Amino acid sequence: MKIGDIVFDNNLFLAPMAGVSDVGFRTVCAEFGAEGCYSEMLSARAMLYNPSKTVMMTITSNKEKVKIAQIFGHEPDVMVKAIQNPLLDKYDIIDINMGCPAPKIVKNGEGSALMDNILLAKKIIESCVKATKRPVSVKFRLGKDCDKSLEFGRMCQEAGAKYVTLHARTVVQGYSGQANYDSIASLATTLKIPVVGNGDVCDRQSYQRMLSTGASGVMIGRGAQGKPWVFQEILGEPFTGDKIEVVKKHLSILRKYYDEKWLTLYMRKHLLWYSMGSRGGAQERTKIATSQNLDESLQILKELLK
Repeated sequence: MKIGDIVFDNNLFLAPMAGVSDVGFRTVCAEFGAEGCYSEMLSARAMLYNPSKTVMMTITSNKEKVKIAQIFGHEPDVMVKAIQNPLLDKYDIIDINMGCPAPKIVKNGEGSALMDNILLAKKIIESCVKATKRPVSVKFRLGKDCDKSLEFGRMCQEAGAKYVTLHARTVVQGYSGQANYDSIASLATTLKIPVVGNGDVCDRQSYQRMLSTGASGVMIGRGAQGKPWVFQEILGEPFTGDKIEVVKKHLSILRKYYDEKWLTLYMRKHLLWYSMGSRGGAQERTKIATSQNLDESLQILKELLK
């Protein structure tokens, strides 16, 4: 797979996940084979008016192979200023979020709301493409409650996007139900630019099913939560390592940048995801969910993973 001058060794992408895609998680996913790693969603307005918050969200690792910054907003001029912000200089690709279904994002006319304002969406993409020499991509959904992906995908291509990512669910669906792979196939057949498919990929079998749509790339989100080695498994190499060592590495990277109090609360969800698949342990999981000490949580998790 090739995007602009960027050649990918494989076609696996780690999805942008708000409150999940931290630099530690991205690093371990990259080491297991995620070729393209997305930042969390970055607010264009926050980058302009409250950059201190964005600084922590734009930390990257040299282990990430292709770094992709995802920004969201509804004002073309603000989006342009965000792209030109030095905080994004370290990123190889700029991605525009036009698919987030979160009510607070949609209410502001951002994310998936832009699929219902195609003229504004096109202006945003065109403005961003003109503002940078880096490839610009767009991530979107099927539409609010029906499939508009072909029309929207064509517009993205005309506006200058180098590739698009389709999360093949409607906004109404949220993250429920099954992703519509037929829509990904139609988009991949229609567009001349690469299409990355997103939705329900969690193992090698579902990965191969996604590839059968004709998608050039495959994006994994929830399938990697608590299982960053899924990329290695998809590439055909079983994971035989020590899971707790992966968790420790994830945490050790974050400890370089964040204070212990914040990390203790933040890591609870990650630790609970890492515990998935272990038998029993309801009481232990409750302890992790309420823990005030990260080292104690790691010890509990270690016992669970045995």
